[in-house]
Amino acid sequence: MTFVLRLKLWCNCEICQAYLTSSWTKEFDNLCDWYTHLLRKSRTGTIYIHVLGNTVTANPENVEHILQTRFENYPKGKPFSALLGDLLGRGIFNVDGDSWKFQRKIASLELGSISIRMHAFDIVTSEIHSRLIPLLSSVSGKEQVLDLQDVLRRFSFDNICKFSFGLDPGCLKLSLPSSEFAEAFDLASQLSAQRALVSTPLIWKVKRLLNLGSEKQLKEAIKMVDELAQQMINQRREKGFSGSNDLLSRFMGTINDDKYLRDIVVSFILAGRDTVASGLTSFFWLLSKHPEVESAIRDESERIMGPSDHQQFASFDQMREMHYLHAALYESMRLFPPVQFDSKFAQEDDILPDFTFVTKGTRVTFHPYAMGRMERVWGPDCLVYKPDRWLKNDRYSPENPYKYPVFQAGQRVCLGKEMALVEMKCVVLSIISRFNIRVADPNQAPRFASGLTATVRGGLPILVEERELNY
Repeated sequence: MTFVLRLKLWCNCEICQAYLTSSWTKEFDNLCDWYTHLLRKSRTGTIYIHVLGNTVTANPENVEHILQTRFENYPKGKPFSALLGDLLGRGIFNVDGDSWKFQRKIASLELGSISIRMHAFDIVTSEIHSRLIPLLSSVSGKEQVLDLQDVLRRFSFDNICKFSFGLDPGCLKLSLPSSEFAEAFDLASQLSAQRALVSTPLIWKVKRLLNLGSEKQLKEAIKMVDELAQQMINQRREKGFSGSNDLLSRFMGTINDDKYLRDIVVSFILAGRDTVASGLTSFFWLLSKHPEVESAIRDESERIMGPSDHQQFASFDQMREMHYLHAALYESMRLFPPVQFDSKFAQEDDILPDFTFVTKGTRVTFHPYAMGRMERVWGPDCLVYKPDRWLKNDRYSPENPYKYPVFQAGQRVCLGKEMALVEMKCVVLSIISRFNIRVADPNQAPRFASGLTATVRGGLPILVEERELNY
């Protein structure tokens, strides 16, 4: 309620007028680019949007303050939980306090185990070998345009459903079939995110109360997600879960509440599906504009794995030695983070390190997309895709996580980070070792659709050619 009372339904300042009238679209294709423009102009790298009650920052010192120094003062907050509550319920990404600590503790133990990491690796490599490579081979050399973003989303959805539920939706089969579950999940994610775009939460809450328009669609989509989740939980209880490695089975050993189990697993599907697909889509778009980076990755993999050894996957140890590949992925996500911004809500009045005063109940947003484009953060070449900035003596050298909060930082740092990076590396190595990927229009900069993660409007149309390999 405090947050709602803080909102101004109208404001005559230049920024608020541009937001309310959408006049920013005359100069910018993406809302994130407009925010970047505003943050660049700000002396402190922080701005305030009155009509949204939102303090937005691209200042690394502020990010550290929010995510670590005053962590307890900046929870997700009830306004954020309300936006995603119907979809995520009490899942880890939508709660604070003891519930968050409990889920994080269990997830940390599970995701950190060798057995579950090997299980995830086996799922990914199997999906690449049995579906991704045959699909790309089937269109190779035919001048047949393929939407790589759609392919990667299908790939990621198959993987995360197998990993989370032990369910194979088969989205990446050669015929590229439709999946009711995938479509319902996509629609629920999209409509939940769109709640945040309205000038006051009263609008979507009234629509939900009256079961109108987008809120009616959201209710129907979530019902389908709920039904499938309940089916999977019932099957696990009937068959037994002690010998299974999927997340649902492992959580069932600790939690008996079916609704709670559903919320936890759906949260992991949301996190593991869209972020990986988003990161890979942007990476292949950048690779199409930088063939020298693609060549360097191929040279590195051949040096470590042996020349033209494309029938096997790189091991964990081999991938750890691929410093240039790691740097290329990190640099891609610096410019195109899968989650472009993230918000918390101040529990008490506070002062940020740049002396911005934050009133209790204010929404506070840090903006990784804008941060990657700030000269004061990354230097005068901040807009250049340059993997070498992450290397010292040809070895990966990490940056301050509050300068690069792509995986969050501090106490909320992403638990699935290492698993996501392994999945991305497996995909990149498997594709570029076997195929030349040509983006249909590499000069068309990505235009993003509204959503919880960065999704390119219109997808990423590509042409595929198998490489001529010299054994």
